[in-house]
This record gives sequence, structure tokens and C-alpha cells, in this order.
Amino acid sequence: MTQEQKIIRVKVGLLELAKQLGNVSQACKMMGYSRDSFYRFKELYDKGGELALQEISRRKPILKNRTPPDIEQAAVEMAIEQPAWGQVRVSERCRRASVAAARDNQHRHLDPTCLGVEQPFPEIICNSSNLT
Repeated sequence: MTQEQKIIRVKVGLLELAKQLGNVSQACKMMGYSRDSFYRFKELYDKGGELALQEISRRKPILKNRTPPDIEQAAVEMAIEQPAWGQVRVSERCRRASVAAARDNQHRHLDPTCLGVEQPFPEIICNSSNLT
């Protein structure tokens, strides 16, 4: 099941729970949604069914802030060659190789999930319960 299907399933679950309980406010409290969101979901569901509930991105990409594809490709190739290097080191090496890449943007290109690199310790999830 994809992430998109999970999001749709939760929204449909909220609509079904409200129908079963007969109380929108109580269903929203139980599921952690606002009533405003519930009525938006209901309107979308009534108009287009489950497919209308898929996540709609409201942000339009700012293309002038995007790293050029050749620089992005160079950073990704370097990260695949040297998986232990972080964004600072990759940025410095790119700069030395006359590929201008901003250090702050490297994290976007070096996300291990996008590179297909397996995480060293996937079972460790950093949350408050693990820190105590």
C-alpha cells in the first residue's frame, strides 16, 4: 500500500466513523482532525469519491531556487561513490571540482531514500521513547 493510499484510507475512515457515531465533532476528536477538515473531506468525497481525497500539493515549486540538473547529478554521483560523506563534505568536494553547489541544498540531493542507499540502522527510530 502506497503512502497516498494510506492517506486516503484515513480520510475515508474519518467519514465512516462520523457516519457510525452520528456525531462529527466526536469523530474528529477521536481521529485528530478539525471539523473544518472533515467537511472539506466530505465535500471532496461527495464530488469525486475516494480518488478526490488524494493529497493535493498547494505549493508550487520555485524553479529559480532549484539546483541545476548537472550540479545535482554531480552531487548525487559523489554521494554514491562516497556514502559516508555528509552534505558539507560533498559540497566542499563539488566546489573544488568547480561545480558550485550550495551546502544547504545538499541535503535535498543526498537523502538516502532517494539515492537507494540502505540505512545503517533502520530499526532505530529517534523519538522521545528511545531517548529515555
